[in-house]
Amino acid sequence: MTDSFETRRDASDGTPNAPATRRARREMESRRIKDRGTAHSASTAPRKTPTTASQKQPRSGKSIARSWASTAIVGLVVPGLFATMALPSYATPEVAGDGPSSYDIATASAQTLDASGVAVEPALNLVRDSYGATTTEELEAAREAAAAEAAAKRAAEQAKKSSSSNAGGGNVYSAIAGDGTVRWPLPSRGTIGDGFMSRGGSHEGVDILIAGGTPIGAVADGVVVTSQESYGGYGVAVVVEHQINGQTVTSTYGHMTYGSRQVSVGQHVSAGQVLGLVGSTGRSTANHLHLEIRINGGLVNPLSWLSANGAY
Repeated sequence: MTDSFETRRDASDGTPNAPATRRARREMESRRIKDRGTAHSASTAPRKTPTTASQKQPRSGKSIARSWASTAIVGLVVPGLFATMALPSYATPEVAGDGPSSYDIATASAQTLDASGVAVEPALNLVRDSYGATTTEELEAAREAAAAEAAAKRAAEQAKKSSSSNAGGGNVYSAIAGDGTVRWPLPSRGTIGDGFMSRGGSHEGVDILIAGGTPIGAVADGVVVTSQESYGGYGVAVVVEHQINGQTVTSTYGHMTYGSRQVSVGQHVSAGQVLGLVGSTGRSTANHLHLEIRINGGLVNPLSWLSANGAY
């Protein structure tokens, strides 16, 4: 400080002291550099905020409640703003002035269909029995019934063909129709069971269902050629041979009741004479008469032959 003061004094006197002046300048320059370094360090150093007594104290319950209330308000306001901006289509359409709104125009222009005046034509050719809602079991039963009906139809057609061709037996009109030469073998018609050539063509006669013990008569005059208690699948059976208009006709009566036979081999019988009683012997499951008719050794339909000769 003295050198600096002396330098200024010398300068004011007009007699500058060169060495003192240079020294003073160097010292001033050194101080300026030092002052700049100190100022730079002070500016870059982190500031420490003085801690007051109020800051060191714990937060009160009212302060915490105010903080939670502020958070809740923000949580309610933000979704409301989002709903207002993101879902404008749910807003109630506003009416501008006295004219219709865009909502009214869109509603009025929507396409509609009024079918109240349209007449419905009823379905044609609709038969109630031709359709129905059925279970699996009912469908299976229907299929089985249809198959059985088809099989019966085929058997009837086959029997018709066999009857028309007489299976090699000759003309079924072997007697004068209705003259009494051929008669029905039972006192009543009974019920027809398995028909001629049914069971796939293996049934060679016709089954007439009737009560057990019903008398069985010969279909025409003839001679007994078979009378047995066990005649194979026929069970108790009788076979009679007839000579009608030059043709040999053989009639067989099967499944009679045991011990009911009234005739023996070689015996001559007349039309309608009792041969035995209806039963269920041999290959049989119910009381019935199994009747077979052969003409010259060939099978014919018994019902067709009886009908052709006026007995049925």
